[in-house]
Amino acid sequence: MSRRKMALACCLGTAFALGAGALSAATPRADKAAHQTNTVATGDAFRVTYHPQKVAAVEVFYRQAGRRDAPGLLLLHGVPSASHMFRDLMPPLASRYRLIAPDLPGCGNTKAPPRGRFDCSFDNLYKVIEGFTEALGLTRYRMYVFDYGAPVGFRLAAAHPERVSAIISQNGNAYLEGFSDQWDAWKAYWREPSAANREACRASLSPQTMREWQYGTGVAPDTLSPDGDTLDIAYMARPGAEEIQLDLILDCRSNVAADPAFQAYFRTYQPPLLAVWGQHDPAFIPAGAQAYCRDLPKAEVHLLDTGHFALETHAVQIADYISDVLSRTLRAAG
Repeated sequence: MSRRKMALACCLGTAFALGAGALSAATPRADKAAHQTNTVATGDAFRVTYHPQKVAAVEVFYRQAGRRDAPGLLLLHGVPSASHMFRDLMPPLASRYRLIAPDLPGCGNTKAPPRGRFDCSFDNLYKVIEGFTEALGLTRYRMYVFDYGAPVGFRLAAAHPERVSAIISQNGNAYLEGFSDQWDAWKAYWREPSAANREACRASLSPQTMREWQYGTGVAPDTLSPDGDTLDIAYMARPGAEEIQLDLILDCRSNVAADPAFQAYFRTYQPPLLAVWGQHDPAFIPAGAQAYCRDLPKAEVHLLDTGHFALETHAVQIADYISDVLSRTLRAAG
């Protein structure tokens, strides 16, 4: 989007806000009670709420905002995070969409059977989220994928292309060229899943790595709230959490193997796609965003001056991009 278009979008948003304020100020005093009642009802619809949803042996925790009859937008988080990462994205979109953000099994507040009784693989994460969407009655929705949420979401889209009307990929990779040069320990573990190689990957789950490398790389410190990494570090400190994440690190090789199938899905079904990318991401570099255009010539790519967790610093800007792209896809659908 050009700077002129961005400025125009900002002006329109400001005009809408000012117009809403003027309308509110002009409301007759006699209608004050009715106006307040309507405001409360509207506020309740757009407020973020928190729920459990049983899917077989897993109790999925999710947060939700927006009217139930609004177009659905499924938000799939990455590692080592949870749906908390969407806390700043959901409010500005809740007036137009039904936003649903689950915690993946092994993450956040979702409750799954213990390791050994539940295989925390990407195929199983996909199956749980598939069952979750069906339990909530989501038959047609848009999808925001980030990091680990991308291979989960792409499995879902490839299995049910008729359900997914558009994709937002925020640092959600599906191409070999999207990998940075900092994956050596993980790749060694994929090639040889020995105890020694597993231990070598444990450092990527340390508080320092999460705070400084995953969250901090390429981000001005005074723009980054400590809330996100502090919560993720606390989640990782829970008994057994590291072992589950190490299992998922090993199973990331299944995502690389599945990438050609995801790319075939893109080519065949041509879903509208917005790739919005923190360009200083130390794990997934901008080439991964640009690669989508090879299979999706109409894909829209925006590189942001931030890191892996782009929502921590650019939630409002990303919400604007999403609103623009999804409003166009809704108009195109009639």
